[in-house]
Amino acid sequence: MKMQIRARLGVMMFLQYFIWGAWYVTLATWLTKSLHFSGQQIGLAAGTTAVGAMIAPFFVGLIADKLFATQRVLALLHLLGGVLLFIASVQTAFHAEYVLLLLYSLCYMPTLALTNSLAFRQMREPKLEFGPIRVLGTLGWIVAGLLIGTLKLESTARPLQTAAAFSLLMAAYCLTLPDTPPLSREGKFTIESVFPKEARSLLRERSMAIFAIASFLICIPLQFYYAFTNLFLNEAGVRNAAGKMTGGQMSELFCMLLIPWFFRRLGVKYMLVAGMLAWVLRYVLFAYGNANEHVWMLVLGIVLHGICYDFFFVTGQIYIDRKSSLALRAAAQGLITFLTYGVGMFVGSWLSGAVVEHYTTLSAAGADVHSWRSIWLVAAGASAVVLVLFLLTFSDKEEGTVQTAEAAGRIPVEAPL
Repeated sequence: MKMQIRARLGVMMFLQYFIWGAWYVTLATWLTKSLHFSGQQIGLAAGTTAVGAMIAPFFVGLIADKLFATQRVLALLHLLGGVLLFIASVQTAFHAEYVLLLLYSLCYMPTLALTNSLAFRQMREPKLEFGPIRVLGTLGWIVAGLLIGTLKLESTARPLQTAAAFSLLMAAYCLTLPDTPPLSREGKFTIESVFPKEARSLLRERSMAIFAIASFLICIPLQFYYAFTNLFLNEAGVRNAAGKMTGGQMSELFCMLLIPWFFRRLGVKYMLVAGMLAWVLRYVLFAYGNANEHVWMLVLGIVLHGICYDFFFVTGQIYIDRKSSLALRAAAQGLITFLTYGVGMFVGSWLSGAVVEHYTTLSAAGADVHSWRSIWLVAAGASAVVLVLFLLTFSDKEEGTVQTAEAAGRIPVEAPL
Protein backbone atom coordinates (compact mmCIF):
# COMPACT_ATOMS: atom_id res chain seq x y z
CA MET A 1 0.00 0.00 0.00
CA LYS A 2 1.34 3.41 -0.96
CA MET A 3 2.39 5.80 1.80
CA GLN A 4 -0.07 8.41 0.53
CA ILE A 5 -3.01 6.02 0.89
CA ARG A 6 -1.76 4.93 4.31
CA ALA A 7 -1.61 8.55 5.48
CA ARG A 8 -5.12 9.28 4.18
CA LEU A 9 -6.53 6.23 5.94
CA GLY A 10 -4.71 7.25 9.13
CA VAL A 11 -6.36 10.68 9.06
CA MET A 12 -9.71 8.97 8.52
CA MET A 13 -9.22 6.84 11.65
CA PHE A 14 -8.02 9.83 13.69
CA LEU A 15 -11.12 11.87 12.84
CA GLN A 16 -13.45 8.88 13.27
CA TYR A 17 -12.49 8.29 16.89
CA PHE A 18 -11.80 11.93 17.77
CA ILE A 19 -15.51 12.52 17.15
CA TRP A 20 -16.61 9.77 19.54
CA GLY A 21 -14.06 10.62 22.21
CA ALA A 22 -14.99 14.30 22.13
CA TRP A 23 -18.59 13.90 23.29
CA TYR A 24 -19.22 10.47 24.79
CA VAL A 25 -16.81 10.49 27.74
CA THR A 26 -18.20 13.68 29.28
CA LEU A 27 -21.87 13.12 28.40
CA ALA A 28 -22.95 12.19 31.93
CA THR A 29 -21.20 15.21 33.43
CA TRP A 30 -23.00 17.59 31.08
CA LEU A 31 -26.39 15.92 31.51
CA THR A 32 -26.04 16.02 35.31
CA LYS A 33 -24.41 19.39 35.93
CA SER A 34 -26.11 21.46 33.23
CA LEU A 35 -29.40 19.68 32.46
CA HIS A 36 -29.96 17.96 35.84
CA PHE A 37 -31.06 14.66 34.33
CA SER A 38 -31.58 11.65 36.59
CA GLY A 39 -29.27 8.65 36.75
CA GLN A 40 -31.79 6.53 34.85
CA GLN A 41 -32.04 9.14 32.10
CA ILE A 42 -28.26 9.41 31.83
CA GLY A 43 -27.95 5.64 31.55
CA LEU A 44 -30.50 5.55 28.75
CA ALA A 45 -28.77 8.42 26.93
CA ALA A 46 -25.40 6.65 27.17
CA GLY A 47 -27.04 3.46 25.91
CA THR A 48 -28.04 5.01 22.59
CA THR A 49 -24.69 3.90 21.16
CA ALA A 50 -25.55 0.31 22.11
CA VAL A 51 -28.76 0.53 20.11
CA GLY A 52 -26.72 1.85 17.21
CA ALA A 53 -24.32 -1.09 17.58
CA MET A 54 -27.23 -3.54 17.35
CA ILE A 55 -28.55 -1.93 14.15
CA ALA A 56 -25.14 -1.39 12.51
CA PRO A 57 -24.56 -4.93 11.12
CA PHE A 58 -27.89 -4.88 9.29
CA PHE A 59 -27.32 -1.37 7.96
CA VAL A 60 -23.83 -2.11 6.71
CA GLY A 61 -24.91 -5.39 5.13
CA LEU A 62 -27.70 -3.71 3.19
CA ILE A 63 -26.38 -0.25 2.27
CA ALA A 64 -22.61 -0.52 1.99
CA ASP A 65 -22.21 -4.11 0.84
CA LYS A 66 -24.88 -4.02 -1.89
CA LEU A 67 -26.00 -0.50 -2.82
CA PHE A 68 -23.54 2.40 -2.50
CA ALA A 69 -19.80 3.14 -2.38
CA THR A 70 -18.47 3.07 1.18
CA GLN A 71 -16.88 6.55 1.14
CA ARG A 72 -20.18 8.12 0.05
CA VAL A 73 -22.15 6.32 2.75
CA LEU A 74 -19.59 7.50 5.31
CA ALA A 75 -19.88 11.09 4.10
CA LEU A 76 -23.68 11.07 4.31
CA LEU A 77 -23.78 9.46 7.77
CA HIS A 78 -21.25 11.92 9.22
CA LEU A 79 -23.07 14.85 7.64
CA LEU A 80 -26.37 13.79 9.18
CA GLY A 81 -24.61 12.96 12.44
CA GLY A 82 -23.01 16.40 12.69
CA VAL A 83 -26.36 18.13 12.25
CA LEU A 84 -28.12 15.85 14.75
CA LEU A 85 -25.38 16.21 17.36
CA PHE A 86 -25.42 20.00 17.14
CA ILE A 87 -29.19 20.08 17.57
CA ALA A 88 -28.84 17.72 20.53
CA SER A 89 -26.36 20.12 22.14
CA VAL A 90 -29.00 22.86 22.50
CA GLN A 91 -31.79 20.69 23.95
CA THR A 92 -32.91 20.85 27.57
CA ALA A 93 -35.71 18.25 27.74
CA PHE A 94 -34.85 14.57 28.15
CA HIS A 95 -37.15 13.10 25.51
CA ALA A 96 -35.90 15.41 22.77
CA GLU A 97 -32.31 14.81 23.85
CA TYR A 98 -32.74 11.05 23.89
CA VAL A 99 -34.35 10.89 20.45
CA LEU A 100 -31.63 13.05 18.91
CA LEU A 101 -28.81 11.05 20.51
CA LEU A 102 -30.47 7.84 19.38
CA LEU A 103 -30.77 9.08 15.79
CA TYR A 104 -27.16 10.24 15.94
CA SER A 105 -25.97 6.86 17.20
CA LEU A 106 -27.86 5.13 14.39
CA CYS A 107 -25.81 7.28 12.02
CA TYR A 108 -22.45 7.03 13.80
CA MET A 109 -22.14 3.42 14.94
CA PRO A 110 -22.27 1.91 11.42
CA THR A 111 -19.32 4.14 10.48
CA LEU A 112 -17.07 2.17 12.84
CA ALA A 113 -17.40 -0.92 10.66
CA LEU A 114 -17.43 1.10 7.46
CA THR A 115 -14.09 2.81 8.14
CA ASN A 116 -12.56 -0.58 8.91
CA SER A 117 -14.08 -2.04 5.77
CA LEU A 118 -12.81 0.79 3.59
CA ALA A 119 -9.32 0.50 5.07
CA PHE A 120 -9.17 -3.27 4.56
CA ARG A 121 -10.25 -2.91 0.92
CA GLN A 122 -7.19 -0.72 0.22
CA MET A 123 -4.68 -3.10 1.82
CA ARG A 124 -2.62 -5.91 0.37
CA GLU A 125 -1.53 -7.31 3.75
CA PRO A 126 -4.12 -6.29 6.38
CA LYS A 127 -2.41 -8.12 9.25
CA LEU A 128 0.70 -5.98 8.80
CA GLU A 129 -0.84 -2.74 7.55
CA PHE A 130 -4.02 -2.28 9.59
CA GLY A 131 -2.43 -1.96 13.05
CA PRO A 132 -0.36 1.20 12.48
CA ILE A 133 -3.39 2.82 10.79
CA ARG A 134 -5.98 1.80 13.38
CA VAL A 135 -3.82 3.00 16.27
CA LEU A 136 -4.32 6.55 15.01
CA GLY A 137 -7.98 6.13 15.94
CA THR A 138 -6.99 5.57 19.56
CA LEU A 139 -4.70 8.61 19.27
CA GLY A 140 -7.68 10.64 18.07
CA TRP A 141 -9.68 9.56 21.13
CA ILE A 142 -6.77 10.57 23.38
CA VAL A 143 -6.34 13.99 21.75
CA ALA A 144 -10.09 14.66 22.07
CA GLY A 145 -10.03 13.85 25.79
CA LEU A 146 -6.96 15.99 26.44
CA LEU A 147 -8.50 18.90 24.52
CA ILE A 148 -11.87 18.79 26.28
CA GLY A 149 -10.27 18.33 29.71
CA THR A 150 -7.63 21.04 29.28
CA LEU A 151 -10.22 23.58 28.13
CA LYS A 152 -12.47 22.63 31.09
CA LEU A 153 -15.50 21.97 28.88
CA GLU A 154 -16.73 18.78 30.56
CA SER A 155 -19.91 20.16 32.11
CA THR A 156 -20.90 22.16 29.02
CA ALA A 157 -22.43 21.41 25.63
CA ARG A 158 -19.15 22.30 23.90
CA PRO A 159 -17.96 18.68 23.62
CA LEU A 160 -21.05 17.79 21.56
CA GLN A 161 -20.61 20.90 19.43
CA THR A 162 -16.93 20.10 18.93
CA ALA A 163 -17.83 16.58 17.84
CA ALA A 164 -20.52 17.99 15.53
CA ALA A 165 -17.99 20.29 13.84
CA PHE A 166 -15.53 17.46 13.34
CA SER A 167 -18.35 15.28 11.98
CA LEU A 168 -18.95 17.84 9.24
CA LEU A 169 -15.20 17.94 8.58
CA MET A 170 -15.16 14.15 8.41
CA ALA A 171 -18.08 14.17 5.97
CA ALA A 172 -16.14 16.38 3.58
CA TYR A 173 -12.95 14.39 4.05
CA CYS A 174 -14.68 11.08 3.29
CA LEU A 175 -15.46 12.30 -0.23
CA THR A 176 -11.71 12.52 -0.88
CA LEU A 177 -11.06 8.90 0.14
CA PRO A 178 -10.33 6.18 -2.44
CA ASP A 179 -13.39 4.91 -4.28
CA THR A 180 -14.70 1.77 -2.56
CA PRO A 181 -17.71 0.44 -4.50
CA PRO A 182 -20.07 -2.19 -3.06
CA LEU A 183 -18.70 -5.71 -3.15
CA SER A 184 -21.82 -7.18 -4.71
CA ARG A 185 -25.07 -5.85 -6.08
CA GLU A 186 -26.44 -9.34 -6.57
CA GLY A 187 -28.67 -11.31 -4.26
CA LYS A 188 -31.21 -10.22 -1.69
CA PHE A 189 -30.28 -8.90 1.72
CA THR A 190 -31.46 -11.15 4.55
CA ILE A 191 -30.71 -11.60 8.24
CA GLU A 192 -29.13 -14.88 7.22
CA SER A 193 -26.56 -12.94 5.18
CA VAL A 194 -25.54 -10.93 8.26
CA PHE A 195 -25.44 -13.76 10.81
CA PRO A 196 -25.25 -17.02 8.81
CA LYS A 197 -26.63 -20.18 10.33
CA GLU A 198 -23.14 -21.66 10.40
CA ALA A 199 -21.86 -18.75 12.50
CA ARG A 200 -24.76 -19.06 14.93
CA SER A 201 -24.14 -22.80 15.18
CA LEU A 202 -20.74 -22.06 16.72
CA LEU A 203 -22.64 -21.18 19.89
CA ARG A 204 -23.71 -24.81 20.22
CA GLU A 205 -20.15 -25.66 21.21
CA ARG A 206 -19.93 -25.47 25.00
CA SER A 207 -16.79 -23.32 25.24
CA MET A 208 -18.05 -20.85 22.64
CA ALA A 209 -21.46 -20.63 24.29
CA ILE A 210 -19.89 -19.93 27.70
CA PHE A 211 -17.57 -17.35 26.15
CA ALA A 212 -20.50 -15.61 24.42
CA ILE A 213 -22.59 -15.56 27.62
CA ALA A 214 -19.66 -14.26 29.68
CA SER A 215 -18.95 -11.58 27.08
CA PHE A 216 -22.57 -10.45 27.19
CA LEU A 217 -22.69 -10.43 31.00
CA ILE A 218 -19.38 -8.63 31.54
CA CYS A 219 -20.54 -5.79 29.27
CA ILE A 220 -23.31 -5.01 31.75
CA PRO A 221 -21.00 -3.74 34.55
CA LEU A 222 -18.68 -2.33 31.88
CA GLN A 223 -21.24 0.35 31.13
CA PHE A 224 -20.83 1.74 34.65
CA TYR A 225 -17.32 2.80 33.62
CA TYR A 226 -18.21 4.21 30.23
CA ALA A 227 -21.28 6.13 31.33
CA PHE A 228 -20.40 7.46 34.78
CA THR A 229 -16.62 7.62 35.36
CA ASN A 230 -16.22 11.19 34.17
CA LEU A 231 -19.09 12.39 36.37
CA PHE A 232 -17.63 10.48 39.32
CA LEU A 233 -14.15 11.96 38.87
CA ASN A 234 -15.51 15.49 38.57
CA GLU A 235 -17.64 15.13 41.69
CA ALA A 236 -14.64 13.63 43.51
CA GLY A 237 -12.69 16.80 42.76
CA VAL A 238 -10.25 15.40 40.17
CA ARG A 239 -8.92 18.15 37.93
CA ASN A 240 -8.98 17.66 34.16
CA ALA A 241 -10.87 14.39 34.55
CA ALA A 242 -11.37 13.93 30.80
CA GLY A 243 -7.64 14.36 30.21
CA LYS A 244 -6.75 11.88 32.95
CA MET A 245 -9.20 9.35 31.54
CA THR A 246 -7.14 9.18 28.36
CA GLY A 247 -4.66 7.23 30.49
CA GLY A 248 -6.96 4.27 29.83
CA GLN A 249 -6.37 4.49 26.09
CA MET A 250 -2.64 5.04 26.59
CA SER A 251 -2.44 1.89 28.67
CA GLU A 252 -4.49 0.12 26.01
CA LEU A 253 -1.75 0.82 23.48
CA PHE A 254 0.94 -0.47 25.87
CA CYS A 255 -0.98 -3.60 26.83
CA MET A 256 -1.44 -4.44 23.16
CA LEU A 257 2.31 -5.03 22.99
CA LEU A 258 2.13 -7.44 25.93
CA ILE A 259 -0.54 -9.73 24.48
CA PRO A 260 1.85 -12.10 22.62
CA TRP A 261 4.07 -12.48 25.71
CA PHE A 262 1.13 -13.26 27.99
CA PHE A 263 -0.47 -15.59 25.45
CA ARG A 264 2.52 -17.90 25.62
CA ARG A 265 2.26 -18.08 29.41
CA LEU A 266 -1.45 -17.85 30.20
CA GLY A 267 -3.40 -19.12 27.20
CA VAL A 268 -6.89 -17.99 26.25
CA LYS A 269 -8.76 -18.86 29.45
CA TYR A 270 -6.50 -17.09 31.90
CA MET A 271 -6.02 -14.10 29.63
CA LEU A 272 -9.79 -13.66 29.71
CA VAL A 273 -9.80 -14.21 33.49
CA ALA A 274 -7.08 -11.56 33.92
CA GLY A 275 -9.19 -9.09 31.96
CA MET A 276 -12.28 -9.70 34.09
CA LEU A 277 -10.24 -9.60 37.31
CA ALA A 278 -8.94 -6.18 36.28
CA TRP A 279 -12.58 -5.08 35.99
CA VAL A 280 -13.28 -6.11 39.58
CA LEU A 281 -10.11 -4.43 40.86
CA ARG A 282 -10.83 -1.21 38.97
CA TYR A 283 -14.26 -0.79 40.54
CA VAL A 284 -12.93 -1.55 44.02
CA LEU A 285 -10.23 1.10 43.53
CA PHE A 286 -12.87 3.59 42.45
CA ALA A 287 -14.99 2.71 45.48
CA TYR A 288 -12.23 3.48 47.99
CA GLY A 289 -10.17 6.09 46.15
CA ASN A 290 -10.40 9.87 46.44
CA ALA A 291 -8.84 12.99 44.97
CA ASN A 292 -6.49 13.48 47.94
CA GLU A 293 -4.21 10.90 49.56
CA HIS A 294 -5.82 8.03 47.66
CA VAL A 295 -5.81 9.64 44.21
CA TRP A 296 -3.38 6.92 43.11
CA MET A 297 -6.27 4.46 43.40
CA LEU A 298 -8.33 6.45 40.91
CA VAL A 299 -5.39 6.77 38.52
CA LEU A 300 -4.64 3.05 38.77
CA GLY A 301 -8.30 2.24 38.17
CA ILE A 302 -8.17 4.26 34.95
CA VAL A 303 -4.87 2.75 33.80
CA LEU A 304 -6.25 -0.77 34.34
CA HIS A 305 -8.49 -0.13 31.35
CA GLY A 306 -5.71 -1.42 29.11
CA ILE A 307 -5.87 -4.85 30.76
CA CYS A 308 -9.67 -4.73 31.01
CA TYR A 309 -10.09 -4.10 27.31
CA ASP A 310 -7.12 -5.80 25.65
CA PHE A 311 -6.96 -8.94 27.76
CA PHE A 312 -10.66 -9.64 27.40
CA PHE A 313 -11.94 -8.17 24.15
CA VAL A 314 -8.83 -8.51 22.00
CA THR A 315 -8.18 -12.00 23.37
CA GLY A 316 -11.81 -12.80 22.64
CA GLN A 317 -11.41 -11.63 19.06
CA ILE A 318 -8.40 -13.90 18.67
CA TYR A 319 -10.30 -16.80 20.23
CA ILE A 320 -13.25 -16.37 17.86
CA ASP A 321 -10.89 -16.04 14.92
CA ARG A 322 -9.25 -19.34 15.84
CA LYS A 323 -12.51 -21.22 16.41
CA SER A 324 -14.14 -20.06 13.17
CA SER A 325 -13.47 -21.13 9.61
CA LEU A 326 -12.07 -18.50 7.25
CA ALA A 327 -15.45 -18.05 5.57
CA LEU A 328 -17.25 -17.45 8.89
CA ARG A 329 -14.77 -15.26 10.77
CA ALA A 330 -16.34 -11.92 9.89
CA ALA A 331 -19.86 -13.18 10.66
CA ALA A 332 -18.76 -14.73 13.97
CA GLN A 333 -17.00 -11.53 15.03
CA GLY A 334 -20.10 -9.56 14.08
CA LEU A 335 -22.34 -11.85 16.11
CA ILE A 336 -20.23 -11.44 19.26
CA THR A 337 -20.04 -7.68 18.72
CA PHE A 338 -23.83 -7.62 18.48
CA LEU A 339 -24.10 -9.51 21.79
CA THR A 340 -21.53 -7.36 23.61
CA TYR A 341 -21.40 -3.78 22.34
CA GLY A 342 -25.03 -4.06 21.35
CA VAL A 343 -27.25 -6.11 23.68
CA GLY A 344 -24.83 -6.26 26.64
CA MET A 345 -24.08 -2.55 26.67
CA PHE A 346 -27.76 -1.72 26.21
CA VAL A 347 -28.74 -3.78 29.27
CA GLY A 348 -25.78 -2.28 31.12
CA SER A 349 -26.87 1.27 30.30
CA TRP A 350 -30.29 0.63 31.76
CA LEU A 351 -29.00 -1.19 34.84
CA SER A 352 -26.18 1.26 35.58
CA GLY A 353 -28.62 4.15 35.35
CA ALA A 354 -31.02 2.40 37.72
CA VAL A 355 -28.24 1.73 40.25
CA VAL A 356 -27.00 5.31 40.11
CA GLU A 357 -30.57 6.53 40.51
CA HIS A 358 -31.04 4.25 43.54
CA TYR A 359 -27.94 5.62 45.26
CA THR A 360 -28.74 9.29 44.56
CA THR A 361 -30.18 11.64 47.18
CA LEU A 362 -30.92 15.35 47.24
CA SER A 363 -28.85 17.74 49.33
CA ALA A 364 -30.37 20.57 51.33
CA ALA A 365 -29.56 22.85 48.40
CA GLY A 366 -31.46 20.57 46.01
CA ALA A 367 -28.38 19.14 44.27
CA ASP A 368 -27.90 15.45 43.52
CA VAL A 369 -25.59 13.58 45.89
CA HIS A 370 -24.28 10.22 44.66
CA SER A 371 -23.13 7.42 46.93
CA TRP A 372 -20.29 6.45 44.62
CA ARG A 373 -18.80 3.81 46.90
CA SER A 374 -22.03 1.83 46.84
CA ILE A 375 -22.39 2.30 43.07
CA TRP A 376 -18.88 1.04 42.31
CA LEU A 377 -19.19 -1.89 44.71
CA VAL A 378 -22.34 -3.01 42.87
CA ALA A 379 -20.35 -2.92 39.62
CA ALA A 380 -17.44 -4.76 41.25
CA GLY A 381 -19.78 -7.43 42.64
CA ALA A 382 -21.44 -7.99 39.27
CA SER A 383 -18.04 -8.31 37.57
CA ALA A 384 -16.86 -10.74 40.25
CA VAL A 385 -19.88 -12.99 39.76
CA VAL A 386 -19.23 -13.19 36.01
CA LEU A 387 -15.54 -13.88 36.69
CA VAL A 388 -16.23 -16.76 39.08
CA LEU A 389 -18.84 -18.36 36.81
CA PHE A 390 -16.50 -18.13 33.83
CA LEU A 391 -13.54 -19.51 35.77
CA LEU A 392 -15.56 -22.52 36.92
CA THR A 393 -17.25 -23.37 33.62
CA PHE A 394 -15.01 -22.36 30.73
CA SER A 395 -12.52 -24.81 29.24
CA ASP A 396 -10.48 -24.55 26.08
CA LYS A 397 -8.33 -27.55 25.32
CA GLU A 398 -6.44 -25.64 22.64
CA GLU A 399 -5.77 -22.56 24.71
CA GLY A 400 -2.01 -22.81 24.38
CA THR A 401 -1.87 -23.24 20.60
CA VAL A 402 -2.30 -19.67 19.39
CA GLN A 403 0.71 -18.57 17.39
CA THR A 404 2.50 -15.50 18.71
CA ALA A 405 2.75 -13.84 15.33
CA GLU A 406 -0.96 -14.32 14.72
CA ALA A 407 -1.80 -12.96 18.16
CA ALA A 408 0.33 -9.91 17.55
CA GLY A 409 -1.52 -9.24 14.32
CA ARG A 410 -4.97 -9.04 15.93
CA ILE A 411 -6.12 -5.65 17.11
CA PRO A 412 -9.36 -4.14 18.41
CA VAL A 413 -11.48 -2.95 15.51
CA GLU A 414 -14.67 -1.61 17.04
CA ALA A 415 -13.83 0.81 19.79
CA PRO A 416 -10.87 2.29 21.62
CA LEU A 417 -12.79 2.52 24.89
